[in-house]
Amino acid sequence: MRQISNVRPELRLNPVVQRLALSLEFGDLTRPLRMAIWAPVAFAAGALIYFSMPAEPSVPAGQILVGIAASGVILAFRYARHRPLVWSALLVLAFALSGFARSQHHTRMQAGNFVEESGAARTVSGWIESVQNSNGRERIIVRVAVFETMQTPPRRIRFFARRGAFGPGDAITARVVLIPPRRPAVPGGYDPAFAAWFSGLGGTGYAIAPLEAGEVSGDRLARQIARWRWQMAEHIRDRASLETGGIAAALITGDRSGITPDQAEALRAAGLGHILAISGLHMSLFAGGLFFVFRAFGAAIPVFARRFDPRIPAAIIALVGACLYLILSGASVSTQRAFVMVSIVLLGVVFKRRAISMQSIALAAGIILLLQPQSILSPGFQMSFSAAAALVAAFDLWRQREANETQKNAIQRFIGFWGTLSFSSFVAGSATAAFAAFHFNRIAVYGLAANLAAMPVFSLVVMPAGAIALALAPFGLDAPALAVMSWGLVWVVRIAEWVSSWPGSLAPTASAPGYVLALYAFGFVLLVAATRASRKIGICVMLAAYLVWALNTPPDIFISEGGVVLARFGQDNGQQWSSTDRRRARFATSVFLEQAGEQGRAGRGGVTCDPRGCTGQAGNVVITVSESGETLNEDCDVSDLVVLKTYASPVQRADCRARLVDLGMLEANGAMAFWTDASGIARETSVERRRGRRLWTASDNGG
Repeated sequence: MRQISNVRPELRLNPVVQRLALSLEFGDLTRPLRMAIWAPVAFAAGALIYFSMPAEPSVPAGQILVGIAASGVILAFRYARHRPLVWSALLVLAFALSGFARSQHHTRMQAGNFVEESGAARTVSGWIESVQNSNGRERIIVRVAVFETMQTPPRRIRFFARRGAFGPGDAITARVVLIPPRRPAVPGGYDPAFAAWFSGLGGTGYAIAPLEAGEVSGDRLARQIARWRWQMAEHIRDRASLETGGIAAALITGDRSGITPDQAEALRAAGLGHILAISGLHMSLFAGGLFFVFRAFGAAIPVFARRFDPRIPAAIIALVGACLYLILSGASVSTQRAFVMVSIVLLGVVFKRRAISMQSIALAAGIILLLQPQSILSPGFQMSFSAAAALVAAFDLWRQREANETQKNAIQRFIGFWGTLSFSSFVAGSATAAFAAFHFNRIAVYGLAANLAAMPVFSLVVMPAGAIALALAPFGLDAPALAVMSWGLVWVVRIAEWVSSWPGSLAPTASAPGYVLALYAFGFVLLVAATRASRKIGICVMLAAYLVWALNTPPDIFISEGGVVLARFGQDNGQQWSSTDRRRARFATSVFLEQAGEQGRAGRGGVTCDPRGCTGQAGNVVITVSESGETLNEDCDVSDLVVLKTYASPVQRADCRARLVDLGMLEANGAMAFWTDASGIARETSVERRRGRRLWTASDNGG
């Protein structure tokens, strides 16, 4: 590929544009190897644009975009080969359009059949896929075979039940009361319907009678795998220590039903929650352990080592082991990402190519996005790939420094191990911090300290012992290995409990608009994937995103779908959030406070209530909550915002001088949020306005 300065005279750019392109080194970004990185980025941008649209685009629009993308590729290779910037722009545009079209096609291909909310019990037949633990109650996911009243049933349903002797893989029949997936509890919040659409989850609820044995034909292999995973998890929980058996089972089989809520919260607060999700760390430790063991075994046989490269058969064995681990762990999306990346590394060893590079990470991201484009919105995708990309970029610099150093003694190597661990923990934590804060509204302040104390034991003791236990389990010899694994996990849990008890271990952060995260992600990609001067632009873009985030203000008033108002009541606009009803809408109000970056629960200060309703003043806005509307005319005269927990007539709406929000409006729009200024209500939004009208929002209840 010719550089910009060497382009033929008749193809030269404007001198100003050319000078700017050279200073930013766009010529380097247009090389084919660099395009291997930017193509998945463009594909991801197209997917992000599709999922961010307020309304579902028409099918012909996607088909037209495919045609434009194909034309762009043809033009790039036929007419723009000697114009690096034009060549790059056409290919980037083609991949972005392909990402948009692929996302639309994948979304429409999902069997998103949601149940209707009737309140009546219905009979369902199917087989148990998995068992979850929700605050001490068992919740089962059933792969549906027959569903009463629905000719085309959803793929899955989830409900609370006493499963008795039934477990994953068993065919059952149940009488259940289900509701469709709900819409977000707050504007811009997590959308259960979006996740349910792509997972095939058609409804959630509870069983009204004990489960009964059923008959299901088909899915034999899937049922056997589910039963195998459950039996393995039960075996590990029984033979490992009582305290950490649930965590051990989660690390090997992906089944988290045995983890106590206190342990899970302590790990998250200490910044160690990532060990519970089988991801790149677990897969690399498992497959890497197999690789190094079998490579050492092959190298120890002189006859074999002289004729063959021991790394190649070791990589093949490790790849097979990683595949089995993928199946055993349940093949979640995060595990699939890890498997793709580990497979690329091992295949690089087999074909004697550099495996760990930014191109390999981009290839893994491209494969995942091609298969599951909705992953671009998931925190797991964003955090895992940001950490991997940052580590690759950082260790490229680390290797350059290490190459200039002399031979080290044992003490220097030991110090280097801790230095490498500290460096990698700092890099990975820094890379994922913004994504974690955006999605979870909190930051584990002491995560680096917890990881430095716990991860050596986890990496060198827990996971190797788990791999050995898994290999010895068929022979009944896994007890010693599980004992060692349990000892290591006790250390990890103790560290988590200790660090999470430190003052200020969790720092709350306010939510930001989605475009802020997109801006930050673009700057991050420039920082880790571009070269030299372009990295400076990436840093500036990231700082701009942080600035916009810091200047973004959360809403001042929140109204839940049930009519509960949350605000800073008091004429002095005090700092304490108060609610008009602390018994109802507790989940919605707690989610809103998390998004606002607040800790603790709402109080009742500044609110005056009687049987007819509540009233209070938030800043310059007088708010009244009316239970029945008996005093609606009076409330409208003295208030700026009136929340009516029944339906208002068109006449009442027209006569009310205040901003009137009635039950019908809340049912149609979902929860609402308001921003205020010195003059009163400045702007407002709602759940339905933020989520738009998409395929996964089509049900009557907003789900």
